[in-house]
Amino acid sequence: MLRIEITADALLYSRFALSPAFELASLLRLLSGHNDRQLPPPWSARLTPQFQQLRRETDLDAVLALQTDRFGAELIAPPPTGLGQRWEDDLSAMLRTSPAQARHEAERCIATGVVLDPRVVALLRGEDLVGSIARTLDQAWQVLLAPDWARLRAVCERDVIHRVGQLGRSGWASVLDGLHDGVTWNDNGVTVPDATPPVVTLAEDGLLLVPSVFLGPGVAAHLDGAWPKTLIYPARGTAALWSVPGSPRIDALAALMGPSRARLLVTLGAPASTTQLAKSLDMATGAVGDHLAVLRRAGLLQRARSGRSVLYRRTPLGDALLRAHEGS
Repeated sequence: MLRIEITADALLYSRFALSPAFELASLLRLLSGHNDRQLPPPWSARLTPQFQQLRRETDLDAVLALQTDRFGAELIAPPPTGLGQRWEDDLSAMLRTSPAQARHEAERCIATGVVLDPRVVALLRGEDLVGSIARTLDQAWQVLLAPDWARLRAVCERDVIHRVGQLGRSGWASVLDGLHDGVTWNDNGVTVPDATPPVVTLAEDGLLLVPSVFLGPGVAAHLDGAWPKTLIYPARGTAALWSVPGSPRIDALAALMGPSRARLLVTLGAPASTTQLAKSLDMATGAVGDHLAVLRRAGLLQRARSGRSVLYRRTPLGDALLRAHEGS
C-alpha cells in the first residue's frame, strides 16, 4: 500500500498531462502478453499481425525488455510536460537521453534476470542504444498507434475535462478520491493499493495526473527518476471506446434507436463536445451533431456551455434507459 501525503501548497501545483509514449509502452505490453489484461478482440486481431512483424524486423524485443512489472525505463517513456504533449515531443526527449542514463536503465533491466535472450542483451549493451530504441519506437508508433491516436487522445481529453469540472465544483479531494475505485483520499493524502514505498510526501512541484486508455485495471505510480510524483489512471470513457457492434447492450439499443445514436448514448456518461465525440468514435462531425440533436429532443441528453465549447452528457432518463438494457 502506498500513501502520498499532499500539502495545500503541493495541490496548487498539481496538474494533468497526456503521455503518448506511455500509451505506446502500455499497448506494447498488452500485445506482448506481459499483462493480465487483454485488448478487445477486434483491436487484437487488427494489431497483433503488425506487432509480430515489428518484432521480426526491428529491435522491438529490446524495447519490451526495458519494461518489467516493477520498472519502466524513462528512455521509452520520458515524463510529459502537459496536455499538449505530442509523440514528436516524446521522441525528441528520448533522443536527448544521455548514453550513461540509457546504459544504467538497460543494466537495471538485465539485472532482474528477465532478459534471457543473448541477442536482446547484446542490443541493450550496444553502442547506439538510444538511437536504436528511439527509431524502433517511432516505427511502432507509426504502425500501431498513430492511426487511432486522435480517437484515443479525445477520450483522455474528455476525462480531463470531466475532472477539471469536478475540481471546480468540489475541489481536489473529490478529484483524487474519484480517480479509481482503489484510490482513496483521507487525512490530506491518497492511498494506492499494490504500490510501494509505504509513504511519499509531495514536493513543491505537486502531483501529476495522467489518464490512460491502455492502463488497467489498476493505477500506476511514478515516484522516482525524472518524472514528478505521478499517478497514471484508467481514463473514463475507455469502456465505450471498446464497445463494438455485437455486444448485447449496443445491439439492444441499436435496435431501438440505431447504432450511431446507441454508441453516442453509451459514450456520454461524461461530458463531451461534438468534435471530441467525432474524434473518439471516428464519426463525421455533422452526423454527430444531427444525432445529438435527436437524442436531446428525446430527453436523453442535456447540454451546457463550458468556455467556447458546448458539452453534452446523458440525463437521468438516458442513464435509466442504459441501465434497462444492461442485461439485454
